Amino acid sequence: MTDTARLPVPPSTTVVPANEYYANANYVSRNRSIGSSLKTPGQGANDIATQAESSGSTTKYRRQRRGSHDDKAIKPRRFLIDVEETQRLILEQEDTDGDFQITVNDIGPKVITLGTADSAGFNKYDVRGTYMLSNLLQELSLAQDYGRKYVVLDEARLNENPVDRLSRMIRHHFWDGLTRRIDAEGLETISNDPKNRSKNTAPRIYIPYGEDEVLEYYKGVSISKPNLRLEVEQLPKEITPEYVQSINEKPGILALAMTKHVEEDGSETLKGVPFVVPGGRFNEMYGWDSYFESLGLLADGRLELAKGMVDNFVYEIQHYGKILNANRSYYLTRTQPPFLTDMMLKVYDRLPFSLETENKQWLAVALVAAIKEYLTIWMSQPRYDPATGLSRFYSEGVGMPPETEATHFDHVIKPFADAMDLTIEAYSKMYNEGTVIEPELDTYFKHDRAVRESGHDTTYRLDNCCADLATIDLNALLYKYEIDIAETIQTIFGDSFETPYFDCYDTLTQEKEETGDQERKAEGEEGKESVEKMMTHTSEQWFERARIRQERLNRYCWNEERGMYFDYDTRLETMCTYESVTTFYAMWAGCADRDKAERMMTKALPLFEVTGGLVSGTESSRGFITLARPNRQWDFPFGWAPHQIISWIGFEKYGFMEEAKRTCYRWLYTITKSFVDFNGVVPEKFDVVNMTHKVQVEYGNVGVDFKFIPREGFGWMNASYQVGLGYMDRGLRRALGAVMEPNMVFRSRSQASLIANAAKKDVGTTSNNVNTDGKKAGAEAGIIDSNTNTSKRNESHHSLDQHQPHYIPPELHHHPVGHQSLVNQPLDVTTRLRRPLRM
Repeated sequence: MTDTARLPVPPSTTVVPANEYYANANYVSRNRSIGSSLKTPGQGANDIATQAESSGSTTKYRRQRRGSHDDKAIKPRRFLIDVEETQRLILEQEDTDGDFQITVNDIGPKVITLGTADSAGFNKYDVRGTYMLSNLLQELSLAQDYGRKYVVLDEARLNENPVDRLSRMIRHHFWDGLTRRIDAEGLETISNDPKNRSKNTAPRIYIPYGEDEVLEYYKGVSISKPNLRLEVEQLPKEITPEYVQSINEKPGILALAMTKHVEEDGSETLKGVPFVVPGGRFNEMYGWDSYFESLGLLADGRLELAKGMVDNFVYEIQHYGKILNANRSYYLTRTQPPFLTDMMLKVYDRLPFSLETENKQWLAVALVAAIKEYLTIWMSQPRYDPATGLSRFYSEGVGMPPETEATHFDHVIKPFADAMDLTIEAYSKMYNEGTVIEPELDTYFKHDRAVRESGHDTTYRLDNCCADLATIDLNALLYKYEIDIAETIQTIFGDSFETPYFDCYDTLTQEKEETGDQERKAEGEEGKESVEKMMTHTSEQWFERARIRQERLNRYCWNEERGMYFDYDTRLETMCTYESVTTFYAMWAGCADRDKAERMMTKALPLFEVTGGLVSGTESSRGFITLARPNRQWDFPFGWAPHQIISWIGFEKYGFMEEAKRTCYRWLYTITKSFVDFNGVVPEKFDVVNMTHKVQVEYGNVGVDFKFIPREGFGWMNASYQVGLGYMDRGLRRALGAVMEPNMVFRSRSQASLIANAAKKDVGTTSNNVNTDGKKAGAEAGIIDSNTNTSKRNESHHSLDQHQPHYIPPELHHHPVGHQSLVNQPLDVTTRLRRPLRM
């Protein structure tokens, strides 16, 4: 055998996506694995397997005489597998709980014997353990997707580093599995709505008022594809809460952006702009989910898909008046936390420099939409509170939210139904129709809709009060809007940017509007139209808005004694006391000054950092849990991807890289451990205290119901993994691949750091030897110090931060727009997703 034949399989054979590994099967070594009579030049082992399949014979896998086919120790092992039979055997033997997955909960022997390809199946080797067996089950399922009956499978795909495997699955499989398009080809998939409880389940699409070309397109689709049974409806010019309620019994998907497309025959048609959905029962484009998904897409180089999601948001603002909770008809009155400006700027800064003019035009359209959303939604009543100058979540609506489970509100309705001697169903129907008036229920559902708009549905933090709260998270996000808009106008559009006139309750323009009202009365309607036609924006105006919001956040929401931000109740005129991890939004947005950031790191972070990452809120704030007062999914002990990502970026902005890496590792460990132990599952959320995805909470967990192999993961969980890997140094990534428990990891790093520090201080006769050993130990373990002594950490921050590569002295955190608009704003220094320098 030649030396060439002894070479290991190229690394690419274990990391290529399934569509290449199984469909184009020339990813094997050049060893003569199976009879040369079967093999032609350029064929791989899987090509030969295909040849055997087409011949309908398995005898060709064996030579006339065996000779010497012992596997060489230096060669990577490959298995010759009958796909269907092996899948049957592994399920029969190992899947003891019958869920079509191989997990740590199964009590089978956790071993299966496979024959090697080099010996034509003669030599047998054991594949052992939950992780390898679950990977085998997944690979068999992928092989079946590509019509394989027999495969030659690299062992390296079964014992692949779990970090590499999960990241590869997200990049090459999960994003594609979550991608949707609304057009003739994509309608059948996107029309499916697991939340539709109405009797009318026919697929239905609603077209915005004035979109006549789009309306005609979908009418043509309904005719050309009668199998879809598609119903096409056009929305009225004015969409009221009453109208939205009137169509709750015939819900449908809302049209999104489309582009012109030329077919092969030269005809022109429309194509839907693609977007990513969260996954599971959430089969539509969601508001804040899309922002975090876009970060993951950008991390994976999927620029066009991320750009398309911005385009769809712009379309929603233009035609539906807001970025929707999601593009279903029952969400028409409800938005979600605003992230558009950061999203559009991250996309813009990655567009090709050669298309600068087109890129600037694209950004201008998105900027107009963002300004419109800011002024007409967040700076207008009922969401704007003139007393504090802050904003609130507030979704206008009539009746009960229809997208919930059938029994979700039974405990709320029951006392009122009992009082009238009615069934819950009968009372709910009368209440929704308006034949029963109950102000107490009206108030309850006002707050319930606001909770859903906040994205934090549900939590005791917002229970029965959300519409009254100026939350720290919302106002930090709006501060970021103000800064982003100001910087964009200043640096890209020459410090002057025109938009149509958008009416709002903005305190900065209120006086001007009142003066304008008097002028318009004198000038008549024609004068009114001319005054309202356009408005000019400058960076100074927007920096001033940011300065005012920052000052009011500090006045109403900052608690110096407790070292964190709280929500403010605008009705009771008091600061709330619920301790929420959303305090770190102020660091992400940059509206916390240096002192407040340090206070949060020493006072707040220890409240939320647990084994598996950052928990949503504290146990003391949540209160006791009983049968009558059950767990809520955005409370303790649950952790969510948005909170993790926001916090990492915020910590990094202020130079707290130790904390960013440590909390990031905890979260990625939680995901990786679940991935290894539970057949590749990537769920919607985790119990980060008890370290499980099997949660007992109102909505259960999305992303856990699959057979054989996960196809989608969950949108923002996928993103958190890809973004989070950027925070891992070599030592942490190696520890993550070994699924090392976080406390053990950081304990060892703390010890290595102490050794290294001692070596630096020791300048005596043994200094050289100790220093060398200390550096070696530190390098092997990584450079994370897990010292959680808050007083020591606080004392050391100033000295440590000045050595961070992105440290910005506090005196430089401002914008050069005049004394009245100075804003203490750290630069966007997120190393994984920061804006690249434009050449």
